[in-house]
Amino acid sequence: MNDEKTGGKFARIRAVTVFLGAQSAANSVFDDAVTAFARFLTAHDMTLVYGGSNVGTMKLLADTVLAAGGRVVGVFTSSLPSEIAHPGLTELVVAPSLAERKRILIERGDAIVALPGALGTLDELSDALARRRMKSGGHRKPVGVLNVDGYYDHLLAFIEHARETGFASRGAAQILQSGRTPEELFKRIAGNLPPSNPRNG
Repeated sequence: MNDEKTGGKFARIRAVTVFLGAQSAANSVFDDAVTAFARFLTAHDMTLVYGGSNVGTMKLLADTVLAAGGRVVGVFTSSLPSEIAHPGLTELVVAPSLAERKRILIERGDAIVALPGALGTLDELSDALARRRMKSGGHRKPVGVLNVDGYYDHLLAFIEHARETGFASRGAAQILQSGRTPEELFKRIAGNLPPSNPRNG
């Protein structure tokens, strides 16, 4: 259901950049969460922007959105094997490097969300958070994590520890939004959208 017709709660979030693992999770709770997140995006007419792969939970996310009639933009890179690129996307962008891939991923979304993943996901999330703090050349888009089954509890605790020890300001520590369900997360994300269009930020 389009939010323009239901009060516009998430109407300004038209595209969501998602970072997540390329491996399949051992616990089905994570696959269930990815599927629920994909259905949330399509129910609110949000375009998925992701890494473009056709493996693991990345494939599950893209396939679920596409099966529901949603739009999926994949941002792949020429440094990865072409055979793992998803063949059925609405749009596939091929970046010349991983650094450029991350830049385009951030640019194409109105909000940025990390689902459970490993080092690659953490790298992308950290880059999005660091760019959010930049006064020049960064972005103003909300960044969040879907904290499935407490997956990101340790990361959130680390950020709070960094604040307590003085390595992060209170403002910096509050940049990362968190929710255990898509609805909870997107309510917080919607409350942190900049006053102007995030695509210009």
